[in-house]
Amino acid sequence: MKQALADLRHRLARVLSGPPILAFLPALTLGAYWLGGEGALLLMALSVPLLFGFAGLFSRQQGAPSIPRDSVTGLMLRDGFEKLVAQIHEDTEVSGLKSACFMLELDDYKQLVDRHGQQAADEVMQRTGDRLISTLRASDSVARMGDSRFAICLIPVRQLDLELCLQMAGRLQAAIEEPISVGGLAIYMSGSIGFCMRSRAPSETGSAWLEAAQSALTEAQQNGPSSIRAFSADLHRRNQTKNDLREEAAAALENGQIHAWYQPQISTDTGKVTGFEALARWVHPERGMIGPDLFLPALEEANLLERLGEVMLYHALTALKAWDSAGCDVPKVGVNFAPADLQNPRLVEKIQWELDRFDIYAARLSVEILETVVTDAPSDVVVRNIQALGEIGCGIDLDDYGTGHASIASIRRFPVSRIKIDRSFVMKADRDPEQQRLVGALLTMAERLGLETLAEGVETVGEHALLAQLGCDHVQGFGIARPMPFDQTLDWITAHLAKLHEPPQIGRETG
Repeated sequence: MKQALADLRHRLARVLSGPPILAFLPALTLGAYWLGGEGALLLMALSVPLLFGFAGLFSRQQGAPSIPRDSVTGLMLRDGFEKLVAQIHEDTEVSGLKSACFMLELDDYKQLVDRHGQQAADEVMQRTGDRLISTLRASDSVARMGDSRFAICLIPVRQLDLELCLQMAGRLQAAIEEPISVGGLAIYMSGSIGFCMRSRAPSETGSAWLEAAQSALTEAQQNGPSSIRAFSADLHRRNQTKNDLREEAAAALENGQIHAWYQPQISTDTGKVTGFEALARWVHPERGMIGPDLFLPALEEANLLERLGEVMLYHALTALKAWDSAGCDVPKVGVNFAPADLQNPRLVEKIQWELDRFDIYAARLSVEILETVVTDAPSDVVVRNIQALGEIGCGIDLDDYGTGHASIASIRRFPVSRIKIDRSFVMKADRDPEQQRLVGALLTMAERLGLETLAEGVETVGEHALLAQLGCDHVQGFGIARPMPFDQTLDWITAHLAKLHEPPQIGRETG
């Protein structure tokens, strides 16, 4: 009974709030007076407000200004947006019009907060929200769904296909990638986008439509920054197995599905390979490549990060021996150690045992630790482990440098041998003078402290050339090579050396 009454109120509200009522209301009033005189006119005057009140239109008008808004961006929040999506979902079902939901999340937001502070991050979010609004039509809706996430729902239209949605996603990305000036500094951000067209929503509810867009965003984030993914039936099937991910990841680690891929690091002076970084990759036999952003949290929940560190160390040292046997000159390999690894009192003993077992000098192993490990008041066990690793000869690389506000005193407290400059500093440094000055300052500091430098996330020839000009010792990134399984590294090294030995092409005689 209650549901039937609610349905009646909803249908009545749609009739009374639509344009036709404005045309017929004067005619109805005049007809009532003509047929029933003043009594009918009085009854009409009383019944129309009652109908509007029963349909809830008065309360709807009064409640509209009280929709919760985000205090930073002024955009609507999740609850209001979910109701709007449900309404558009229903309207498109009736009208046959088309719409789409987009989810956009800023990449490296945590690093933005660590590097510039929450106030600067809030300003970036506010400016980003303004840019999204300016890119869309006035009738489209934008909401803030989290610290660094926005949601967009397009007003229903007659024409909307996959190509138009991809073009819209590209325009949204272009809008947020323009530099944002905060406190005199130019901040560059990028964003990953997932979207779901109304026609591809997996079930007949607005919440399922929104969840589909969120799933597409997750898929995009697993493929690296600035990615775009559309929701599909295949993606829906993969998401249904998400609850089993923890158990699958644990089994994959023991069954050898999670192993090391290697990304080369080269000298900016000679161009020669100076090392490889071992990166954990999971190649699932059915689902293909599963990104570390997805399986690393699952392994952490299962308390298996320390076991992953053991597996990665074994693969890295095995690769070193194989490169040596093949006659490839690979001076060192880097292995990432999580805070959980560094908390193990027996870590140094375990690493020394593995080095002895493989008969490899400790200097050929770079222990990569996050800068935040140094800045977050590490425990005595962590401090002792890092110092002991330096004493036995391992290289200590400070990873993601520049994002954790490590002081010079904290760096000198540990036997750091090299700092890895975070990609957020490197991105577009060849085109932004402010970025160049920041990178130059980091390199100057490292030189004065006697530390080597390696720039991460190098993607273009211009960035590579600038870093070499500024005096960065090593570079790593997609512009050099993507991470690859071990069996591809030998061919890559051969091809890379061949390019180094090729004579310059001055010209060719024609006859």
